[in-house]
Parts: sequence; C-alpha cells; structure tokens
Amino acid sequence: MAKALGLRKLYIKDDTVNPTGSFKDRPATVAVSKALEFGFKAVGCASTGNLAAATAAHAAKAGVPCYVFIPSNTEIDKVLQAATYGAKIFAVKGTYDEANRLAAQASDEYDWALVNINIRPYYVEGSKTLAFETCEQLGWRAPDNIVIPMGSGALLCAVWRGLKQFKDLSLIDDLKTRIIGAQPQGCSPIVSAFKSNSEDVAPVEKPKTIAKSLAIGDPGDGVYALKAIQESRGVAEYATDEEIMEGIKLLAKTEGIFAEPAGGVTIAVLKKLVESGEAPRDEEIVCCVTGSGFKSSEIILENVPKPVEIEPSIEELKRIIK
Repeated sequence: MAKALGLRKLYIKDDTVNPTGSFKDRPATVAVSKALEFGFKAVGCASTGNLAAATAAHAAKAGVPCYVFIPSNTEIDKVLQAATYGAKIFAVKGTYDEANRLAAQASDEYDWALVNINIRPYYVEGSKTLAFETCEQLGWRAPDNIVIPMGSGALLCAVWRGLKQFKDLSLIDDLKTRIIGAQPQGCSPIVSAFKSNSEDVAPVEKPKTIAKSLAIGDPGDGVYALKAIQESRGVAEYATDEEIMEGIKLLAKTEGIFAEPAGGVTIAVLKKLVESGEAPRDEEIVCCVTGSGFKSSEIILENVPKPVEIEPSIEELKRIIK
C-alpha cells in the first residue's frame, strides 16, 4: 500500500487479529478484570458493536453475566457475535448517545460494572497497549506519524498518553509523533472542532455514516482528543462514505487485510492527507486498523462485485475470461 500511496515507509497496526476481531479487547480485558477485583456480580457496556462483543467474550471467560446496550441499527454481525458469547442485549431505539444514557442510568440502578461508564478510568488504560506494542515492534521508538480512528476519542487519547509514558520511563528516546485523528464525515464533531479552531466539540445529533462503530455524536473524550492532536502538532480529517469504501478495498487489495468501515476511515484519511501534502511522503506512518470487516459484512457486501454464476463448463469459463 505504501507503493500505491507513494509513501516511503508505512505500517498497518492490525487489530483485526485480536480475540474478538477488534481493538476493544484491549480495554475490555482490563475493565472486566477490575470489575472482578471490585466484587461486581455482572458487567456490561454501551456500545456501537465492537465493545459489545469484546465485553461479552471476556465476561464469558470470567463467568459473569453481561448486559449490553446498543443502538437498534447496529450491524447484525456484531449483535450476533455478542449474543453468541451469551450477553443479554438491549437494542435501544435511538442513537448511541441515547443507548449510553440508558446504560449510565442502569449502572446507578443495578450492581453492574459497565466498562465504559462506571469502570471507565480503568477501561481506557487498556487501549494504551496499542501504543506500547507499536513502539516495541518498531525497535523501541515512536513513529513519526500515527493515524487513529475517533469515535469517543478515547483510543486516540490513550495512544498519546501511552507514548508520553514510554518517553517518561525512557523506554523510547524521543517523541516527535504527530497524532492524526480520523472520523467519518457523517459524524465528525472532533474534526469539525479542529478545522474551526474551536476549543469546544459540538455534538452531532443524528450521525449518518456507514462507519457505525464511529457514530458517536457526543464524544466523551472529544475535548481531550482535540488537545492531544494539537499538542502533538497533528491534524484531524474526515472521510466520506465513498472514500471509506475505497479505503477498505485499497487495504484489502494491497495488504490482504479485511477491515470494517472504521479501518476504511483511517486508510481514506491517510490517502487524503498524502494527496494534500499534509502527511509527508518521506516520513514513517503507522495506520491503525481497529476492526475486522467480518463485523460489517452487510454494509461491505453492498459495495463489492457479486460472484459470477456459471455452469461447470470450461467452455463457458473461456467465454467469460477473454
């Protein structure tokens, strides 16, 4: 893909290979472990899909009940995955933000550890391992640039915090990494704040994007993500639905990695920034691909060529392949 984009050195941080197929295994395992330590009898989360699956899987391993609140339009593959792990799923008729509010009320009402609500201070620390691994895999140094998808903004903040902690501990010698935040155009409140030089992140009331895992209209860590981008001399950019699908296809065809739309967002934003000159072609870039395409098959299926149906005859095959 570096050749296709005209880059000197490009790495993909591929979290599609995690246990439940997304980066959410990183925070979920920490949160469930802390919930057990604190004596909670059940765990859960508000989710756009990936966290639901991760929390349900780690809850199953821990042997505790799991309660999940998702928007009712969440991709069926993500619902299926969480349900198979044994989670009790509540499909809320509304946006993620409405599901999140209900989950917060439930955490007050019941003795549940909702990982991204009342266990959130521990939950967000788990995502730092993405930064830790990246430095280790690069030979104990930080990359020049790292492209990170943003929903709530928590992952971006965790990566920046992890890089700074490695520098403070002298595990890396230098930290000149530019943090690049990527969002879908149909739900890009952090990008909008960056582009308008605003210190406030104005909520998007009705997100509309194929990148449903990033469709968080009122990002809980939005202001902090904005500060991290600015502090690192970074940039924030969005991608249209069409650009996202092209990003998914480009990654698949050049690297053999099948990403969900959130991964397509980071690839599309990288491509856009390279073409505009905002991302230098001669610098090292790490692009985070945070979830598997198998989680969003219904969306991707609509945008790829259909199989060619033929008779079991070599003559017919020859007529098609000329």
